[in-house]
Amino acid sequence: MKPLVTRFFLLPVVFFSFSATADEELFFSDLPVVASVSRLPQRLADAPSSVTVIDRATIKASGARALSDVFRLVPGFQTFAKSDAAPRVNYHGVSDDNEFAPRVQVLVDGRSLYSPLFRGGVNWTLVPVALEDIERIEVVRGSNTTSYGANAFLGVINIITVDPALVRGFSVGGNYGNQGVRDYTLRTGGGLGESGHFRLTVQNMRDDGLDDNFDWEDRNANRLFDLRVNLQLSARDALDIQVGRAEGVQLRGSYDSVRIPVVIDGETQRRLLGVEDPEDPFRDFDQSSTWIQAHWLRTLSDTADLSVRYTHSVDRASDAFIFAPLPAAYNDINEVGDVGRRHEIEAIHSFLPASGTRLIWGGSVRRDSIRSATLLRDLGTVNRDVRRVFANGEWKPNALFTGNLGWSYEYDSLAGSHPAGRVSFSLHVTPQNTIRMGYARAWRTGSTIDYRANYRVTPTVVVAQGNPNLPAERLDSWELAYLGDWRDWRMSLDTRLFREKLTDRYLDKVNATDDAPDSIYALQNLLIQGFEYQWKWQPFESSRIAFGQAFVNTDSSLTSLGQVLATPLPVLGDSSNFYRNQADYVLLAEKAAPRRSSSLLFMQRLPYGLEFSLAHYRVSAIKWTRNTDVNKYHRTDVRLGYPFVLGGQRGELGYTVQSLDGAHFEQREGQRGREVDRRQWISLRLDF
Repeated sequence: MKPLVTRFFLLPVVFFSFSATADEELFFSDLPVVASVSRLPQRLADAPSSVTVIDRATIKASGARALSDVFRLVPGFQTFAKSDAAPRVNYHGVSDDNEFAPRVQVLVDGRSLYSPLFRGGVNWTLVPVALEDIERIEVVRGSNTTSYGANAFLGVINIITVDPALVRGFSVGGNYGNQGVRDYTLRTGGGLGESGHFRLTVQNMRDDGLDDNFDWEDRNANRLFDLRVNLQLSARDALDIQVGRAEGVQLRGSYDSVRIPVVIDGETQRRLLGVEDPEDPFRDFDQSSTWIQAHWLRTLSDTADLSVRYTHSVDRASDAFIFAPLPAAYNDINEVGDVGRRHEIEAIHSFLPASGTRLIWGGSVRRDSIRSATLLRDLGTVNRDVRRVFANGEWKPNALFTGNLGWSYEYDSLAGSHPAGRVSFSLHVTPQNTIRMGYARAWRTGSTIDYRANYRVTPTVVVAQGNPNLPAERLDSWELAYLGDWRDWRMSLDTRLFREKLTDRYLDKVNATDDAPDSIYALQNLLIQGFEYQWKWQPFESSRIAFGQAFVNTDSSLTSLGQVLATPLPVLGDSSNFYRNQADYVLLAEKAAPRRSSSLLFMQRLPYGLEFSLAHYRVSAIKWTRNTDVNKYHRTDVRLGYPFVLGGQRGELGYTVQSLDGAHFEQREGQRGREVDRRQWISLRLDF
């Protein structure tokens, strides 16, 4: 028997070796092995939550140029095209009034992308991996706080990169297309002595953004340096080291405009003044993330392993500008800056305590720090310490039953202590049919800014203030799932019926009275119910189809504090903005997830070695923030690829079209909307 963690560590090698000979097979194969739910390698039929697995061939076939676009294929997930705001990736529509989504944990080879600088969320502009280096993505659709902490409130996106041992030689590639698309990638790998390997990727990407509409402009540029080294120190010890840096520059700002007393279709129209908005002038939003990670794995015995991982990351950002009306000491505005740092060390031990039973347990210690001259004025560097322990166990007494139990305890120096748990069991009615039932309780804590903000525009005027008494959001989720794996028909079906009760949902930029500063409060309770499924079929050897849908319904109610702030004060003009905008807050809660969303991916091998793929998406109306919404839309992306060997030279020529069916809105609609129009490019890759 191979050691448990050794098998887990080698899973990327196994799956990449498989995809190297038949890339498209993994996504459409019989239900694969996953390790992102309990942190034990398990068949999907044994895992305690629903998982969508996306392999390299699927990423390429989707026509995605940005990683955030890939999650359009996952039932229940939402995203939008990048513009002057970074894209977001949400699950079941639970979002905030800022551009960094904080409720789905995102990992790259075990390293969390959550940043103390970016409101405790993920900045999808600074994705630290090229699409070409992703071996597979495991998307856990359901709460996983027990395995990954408070950020895994609604789910987990676990990105596993290509093992350096499988990369040889040089690869050069580029994209050239309309809307200023200019991308260049250099990738190389090889051996280091007798027992080491490395993989290095350098990438530059840029575009002119979306078509300018009315009063705003945007353009984007990204750079990436990513180095991964594997060293086999001994027969029992392996060391994995990763070093990298991601940079991004976005143009931000808008032209000043005023409303004029002309009402068209029920809306008072805006007109430009022809000058920059002094509160939002045009400037570059500079962002960067630098990281190092070391992961040591030791085989203790045939049935036990120990791993230790250390991560250090530094995130910096600035979209500073001078707002002249403010006093000189307060007019340098930089709401996203300045710098955030994270140190984390995690140890994990896995073993077999008894026949039919597997157990993995561990703990982590993390220190986050953030400095912001604007949002944390006069506070200097604010530190935050988080310590957690967790355990997950699997019990499989026979071929008919699998039980999973998980528990964690997390202490946060700003948010206090929170235990979390999960229990599920799977009944394998036949080898091809499994029914799973499960329950989980999870907690999500706020960002450091949420607790400690001190945004002043004069010595006495506070614009935004943290809430040190903010309670944690709580999630109680139930699910009933069915998995079908019909190999004779080359078909599989994964369904999930869910009920998620979210208590004390946070709402930001709320003031208790007109004279009070903005703050964050727990004001809403949500009940999210629905059904989602993904179906895969290979009708012929050269044809593959993947289809997914999600049906989500959200109802909201007020917490006791929400009821207080929703009550008008005797002096009406002094009431909370939460009271004055109740209708918008209800819509934000109940329409943040589209009632129905669908995705279709069709892959077809054509004569002469050509590869054709089509991805089609349909999304009903969605509201991203209190002031941004979009009507239903559909989108079609198409890719045609030609892998070739010419004079001994291997490579691929490709042509990709996004939004083939024309312009539409995905994030903001109306006169100040963000219109997504047809984008197309030619790609060429040469392997040496």
